[in-house]
Amino acid sequence: MKKDDYIPLFESKAAGWRGVYWLYAISMAVSISLICIHRVMHFPQQHGLRRWAWIGISMAELWLSRRYGDGGLPRVDIFVSTADPQLEPPLMVADTVLSVMAYDYPPEKLSVYLSDDGCSDLVFYALYEASKFSRVWLPFCRSFNVELRAPNAYFSGVKQVPSDDPSLAKEWREVKKLYNEMEAQITLIMKLGKVPDHLRKHHEGLREWESGASRSDHHTILQVLIDGRGNKEVDIERKPLPMLVYLAREKRHGYPHNFKAGALNALIRVSSRISNSPIILNLDCDHCSNNSQSVRDALCFFMDDEQGHDIAYVQYPQRFDNITKNDLYGSYLRVPNEVELLAMDAHGGPLYIGSCCFHRRDALTGKKYEKGSHINWKQVNEIQEPERENQLEETAKLANCSYEENSSWGTEMGLKYGCPAEDVVTGLSIKCKGWRSVYFNPGRKGFLGVAPVTLLSSLIQQTRWSEGLFQIFLSKYCSLIYGHGKIPIQLQISYLCYNLWGANCLATLYYVTVPTFCLLKGINLFPQLSSNWILPYAYVLIAKYTYSLGEFLHCGGTLKGWYNDQRMWLYKRVTSYLFGFCQTIMRYLGFTELNFVITGKNVDDDISKRFEQEMMEFGAASSMFIILATIALFNLLTSISIARSIIIKKPATDLDSCALQILLNEVVILINLPLFEALFLRKDQGCMPASVTCQSIILAALAYMLRY
Repeated sequence: MKKDDYIPLFESKAAGWRGVYWLYAISMAVSISLICIHRVMHFPQQHGLRRWAWIGISMAELWLSRRYGDGGLPRVDIFVSTADPQLEPPLMVADTVLSVMAYDYPPEKLSVYLSDDGCSDLVFYALYEASKFSRVWLPFCRSFNVELRAPNAYFSGVKQVPSDDPSLAKEWREVKKLYNEMEAQITLIMKLGKVPDHLRKHHEGLREWESGASRSDHHTILQVLIDGRGNKEVDIERKPLPMLVYLAREKRHGYPHNFKAGALNALIRVSSRISNSPIILNLDCDHCSNNSQSVRDALCFFMDDEQGHDIAYVQYPQRFDNITKNDLYGSYLRVPNEVELLAMDAHGGPLYIGSCCFHRRDALTGKKYEKGSHINWKQVNEIQEPERENQLEETAKLANCSYEENSSWGTEMGLKYGCPAEDVVTGLSIKCKGWRSVYFNPGRKGFLGVAPVTLLSSLIQQTRWSEGLFQIFLSKYCSLIYGHGKIPIQLQISYLCYNLWGANCLATLYYVTVPTFCLLKGINLFPQLSSNWILPYAYVLIAKYTYSLGEFLHCGGTLKGWYNDQRMWLYKRVTSYLFGFCQTIMRYLGFTELNFVITGKNVDDDISKRFEQEMMEFGAASSMFIILATIALFNLLTSISIARSIIIKKPATDLDSCALQILLNEVVILINLPLFEALFLRKDQGCMPASVTCQSIILAALAYMLRY
């Protein structure tokens, strides 16, 4: 294409309000510098508890202060991952698969692969049912321009039969009936816990489990449910269907399977023999398509003649369709999604966050970017793997557990092994090979997932993330070391902010306990209200929370949502990040092994109802809840003690000297109001368990008595 004829497929623009942000950042830097000067100039001369508390609070403050036409379109492979039919219901998996099969994209150029790392015949049967229903669902979506193409989400949103279009109403009833039948059949086998013998004859793939395959010990199971090559299989309108493939890679005792990274690498190899599409979309099984144009939108970045040659992946934000109005558990990650990841585009692109991401196959398999190299998309489309009689059997060998022995898979090729945050490491490695990424946040959300609906599941999820990210910091993949000279320093620091999530626990835990204890002892850790040194502290406090609130509201949040977000900010740091930090240290000392925890997507109706009413769920006994309740109760006991001292005119402390400590104490109490309610007022199943309440009261009382 001539230079004068070039029309860009996408455009990047500088964000607005940058001047306000820079003013905020510079003023905060000056104030924090003044606080550091105050800490040095007023360092306690006498030995004892005050000196050590002063040192600790200074270190905590220092830590917390960082912060073409269809014919020219390429083929696309879509990877959907699942690992446990109990935690990730097969019906949800089937809905996700159907949603991506129904993309507004030439079906003969779509290949959908399901990786079942739990090797469940229940999942295979659900996929088989979805393959049959797709012959009706895809034409229905095309005919009536259905945008939300996950059947369950669509029918849940359209409660009544459409009355304005008779033809739509007729087909709606018929398709809804067929979906209800599929849903009932899948629900039935889930209740049975197995696929009955009379149903196994429906597809030869179901016989694979007759040899006694188990979740952790089985041969490779590779089945093509819909063969889209050569338009062999069609829907009820005689239009071609996308290819649909099921894979459960081989697992044997004694062979490391490397969790999700190993499953995706097996899919990369298997798909290279079957469809070998140059573009790959990977999704978690709970992230269904919410935008039928997402594939075409993503290709605008890859296929741009001047700007697209070095783009390795296009990352969509992870969104959820079950978020409450005020985002009870902060699952939306509003500011990271709307601001932080978007800002990384200026320095090489966002992190790869494991799902909702379109990849260039070459980059994902380890190829380095060579400046000036271009891909001929039409030529790529002409490449076809010759079909052989034994092709499926040969292809299955690529998913055998011994295939990767003495190979570069997991190190130089595919997703990286040895870290729970394999996605972030892989994205960093790709960028260090000369590629860049793009963050795309369209007006209509590209994908919708399922957020945790209990506090414990949310904290466990955050534990896995913080553990994996901190492991990266301590490994050779630390961005400051691995990325040195390969990616911009700004991008190195951006990665570092996430890698150090776990380490945040130390400063936060110190800040919500030690100043409170010192308040009981009459030890002041902050300047007096009458001192000029109070000004930088006051400015940082006011500016930080004013900016935080303004940013949160600007990103579409609510005032109560911001309050919930502040609570989760604290809860994550004193539990999830603490556990992730300690587990990482224990692993490096050889006491624990790498583990991968799946976040459950299946909850009962009572929990869902309380979640919709925005009532925090504390119903399960957990050491995390003991920590949270102990901190809250200790601060409450301290507040009562200080109030009592003031009321009887015998203050135990100088209010002028300890005003900021009292304010900090009251803020911790205010944040924990829902926790106090769960401890003492609620009687439902989501209240704090009695065992947790008793242990927390004892620990808080012991901490309180240490004042004497």
